[in-house]
Amino acid sequence: MARVWLDCPNSLPGIPLSVLSVPMENKYKCQQCLQVLRKPVQAQCGHRFCVHCFKQLTSSGPKPCEACRQEKIYEEPTSILNISEAFPDNAAGREIASLPAKCLNAGCSWTGSIKDYEAQHEGFCDYEKVQCEACQAFILRSEKERHSERECESRVLNCKYCKLAFNFKDIKAHDEVCLKFPLQCKECGKKKIPREKMSDHSRSCARSKSACPFSQVGCKFVTDNGKLSDHEHNSVMDHLRLLLPMVLSVAGPHTESQGHVDWQEDSGLGLYRAPEEGASPSTPAVDLEKKVSALENIACVLNREVERSSVTLEAFSHQHRLDQEKIENLTNKVNQLERALVTRDFQLSETEQLVRELQFCTYDGVFVWKISDFSRRRLDAVAGRAPAMFSPAFYSSKYGYKMCLRLYLNGDGTGRGTHLSLFFVVMRGRCDALLKWPFSQKVTLMLLDLNNREHIIDAFRPDITSTSFQRPSSEMNIASGCPLFCPLGKLAAKSPYLRDDSIFIKAIVDLSGL
Repeated sequence: MARVWLDCPNSLPGIPLSVLSVPMENKYKCQQCLQVLRKPVQAQCGHRFCVHCFKQLTSSGPKPCEACRQEKIYEEPTSILNISEAFPDNAAGREIASLPAKCLNAGCSWTGSIKDYEAQHEGFCDYEKVQCEACQAFILRSEKERHSERECESRVLNCKYCKLAFNFKDIKAHDEVCLKFPLQCKECGKKKIPREKMSDHSRSCARSKSACPFSQVGCKFVTDNGKLSDHEHNSVMDHLRLLLPMVLSVAGPHTESQGHVDWQEDSGLGLYRAPEEGASPSTPAVDLEKKVSALENIACVLNREVERSSVTLEAFSHQHRLDQEKIENLTNKVNQLERALVTRDFQLSETEQLVRELQFCTYDGVFVWKISDFSRRRLDAVAGRAPAMFSPAFYSSKYGYKMCLRLYLNGDGTGRGTHLSLFFVVMRGRCDALLKWPFSQKVTLMLLDLNNREHIIDAFRPDITSTSFQRPSSEMNIASGCPLFCPLGKLAAKSPYLRDDSIFIKAIVDLSGL
């Protein structure tokens, strides 16, 4: 069984100290990472480690225990850390699982036990900052989905026209060249024409303007595509007049050379024969003019396209600058609002805590604590979900000692599983500097018999040498009291101590001498 746990591949380092709601005892601290033990293992020397830390320490073979050296109890072979000699410390694991915990993420008010924190909250908190896999930015877990879908600059989107995948920052530039992007004909107003079919549409559009095919020879007429055939039919003579000079310029050299090369004498028949087919003279000047004219038209079209693209790019750049300024302003406002919200949440949490304390608080050293839903809470304690409960604080006087009770419904230590364990806790108060330390007042703890016949009573006078009764340096001291306070058998269904699924515990602090 030990090997199964030690070979666990998904182990994590220790739990941060700030997760605990109470001061941490040294026995719950990992000797390697100095955090709260997570899945504790105990070495042969008796020191405890997180299973993750122990595996790292011994990954290259047995190592000497540094904690033994610091405590000056080093002794071989006992102080040699060896993974084959370590075993899971289940007892420490259960004690740690029952410690009260809180979330360390700013803005999160979650509280519970260490067990609940590991199983239900760690890695699931909406206020935890996680890294975006695409842009590497850190965002709250609750905002990760929205960030990935709407805000991430590196998110991948599919063009809704051609279905190709692009980064968000490139999608606008792609729209300018996408062959499937819908355009509108400026002439006829038809919409949703794919860019790749726009040139075909322009040639067939009835309202699109086209130049006369005889524009190369001087016709300046421009008309709709639908009326071009009428123009050609009605202007035949005009087109012939425009063609005549070009025909004459081509035919001139040909006529001059006819007497020399066109007709040859046939020596056999005494007749003349025409020149062979394919012997017509070439016209390189005319061909060159046509090529130059076509290249000039192409250059003109390209210049207009470059000008249009430059204007579009400048407009996009200007709009981008405006959008970036708006985004920056909105981001600053959101950050301010988030900071204000966190502050308000913290103030509200403090106010709620103060109201709860004032609701049940007493100032005469006498406190009666009602534990309702006893059956459910008892089952939670047996299952390990909530083994311990803390009462509201009470005081010996208005400016006196601040105290509370700690109850284990399934027992603790020697009373685990057999007794109700009840402990007395000295807490840090506002006026501790005015009080006498260590705390030395007699304390009486009672489980009330609701028939007023036989209360279960345990009283003790504090050991003034114990750290439990010194002036608190943290929120509360280590609890001290009665692990065998009341046998669980006395809390059966018809018990005189149990009524309406509730029990009542009374604490009395002797105020004599104060």
